[in-house]
Amino acid sequence: SPYHLPYNPKLVPRAQELRRNPTPAESKLWSYLKTLNVRILRQRPIGNFIVDFYCPVALLVFEVDGESHDGLAAEVYDLERTRVLGGHGLNVVRFTNGEVFGEFGRVCNEVWVLTGVPNPPNPP
Repeated sequence: SPYHLPYNPKLVPRAQELRRNPTPAESKLWSYLKTLNVRILRQRPIGNFIVDFYCPVALLVFEVDGESHDGLAAEVYDLERTRVLGGHGLNVVRFTNGEVFGEFGRVCNEVWVLTGVPNPPNPP
């Protein structure tokens, strides 16, 4: 069940910190996500990871990747993370900071299509 994903309570303080201090790209995407008529959680611990945004009803994880995701080591880590989350039945969708800032309408449209929310709100 999507409501019974593995959960590491030791990650809660870090998740709370990340919610209090989002990146500018995360803040921008959250400004749209919170207008959708579907439950989306920010900085949600799932297993041993903290995902940027999680939509339980659609089994979706949205990640916003900044510079820390550049390079081979980060790419390998992200692939493994996506594999593990996929093993829990989740689909991981990644957007770069550049996409959020430069193609915000397209990003919002993609989110809307994937979540299946009827009548999307306009991007803020």
